[in-house]
This record gives sequence, structure tokens and C-alpha cells, in this order.
Amino acid sequence: MEAELEMIEKNNTWQLVERPFNKPVISVKWVYKTKLNLDGTVQKNKARLVAKGYSQKPGIDYNETFAPVARLDTIRTLIALAAQKEWHLYQLDVKSAFLNGVLKEEVYVEQP
Repeated sequence: MEAELEMIEKNNTWQLVERPFNKPVISVKWVYKTKLNLDGTVQKNKARLVAKGYSQKPGIDYNETFAPVARLDTIRTLIALAAQKEWHLYQLDVKSAFLNGVLKEEVYVEQP
């Protein structure tokens, strides 16, 4: 949990403000996951702080949503092209990439 909160603070994900009485506030919860090794032993425990966005109402709390992910047919095309051209493929994971989005509107979230 400490690592998650450190990453949130490091990325300036939020700013502590007085709770507004005229704005909806989204509550949060902790989600825990245990990552296992192939032999079944515990590799590490992970904790993620998630906003309960499912409580928001379209047209009231937000107007549109967007998730920057590639379509499956685009990925398949790129892999086929790489195979044809004998290119090397590499994979990467951007840790806490979801924390780097910029919002145009103000969103209020409860403190954990």
C-alpha cells in the first residue's frame, strides 16, 4: 500500500483540498492481489487504490470516457508485418501509466 501511495504522490495524481459540499465525491477502495511463482510460493503482494467510478452517472458526473489502448486488429497487423520483415519485437510495461492522464474537469475523490 505504501508503494502505491508513493507512486500516486510522485506523479502528482491528486491535490488535497477541502471537501466541496456542492460536488459529488467518488469513494475509493483497496484491491489486493497475491502474485505467485510457478511453484505456487508467494512472489509478492500487490495493493492498488481504485476509485469507485461505477457510482458516477453519465451526463451528470462525466460526459465522455477514453482509454488509450490499441485495437486487437492493429496489434495483429503489426505482428504480421514484423514477421514478414523479420523485425525483432520487444515488449514493455509502463508502471503506473494510468496515473499520468490529464483531466479537463475537476474530480473529487475521498482520501484513503
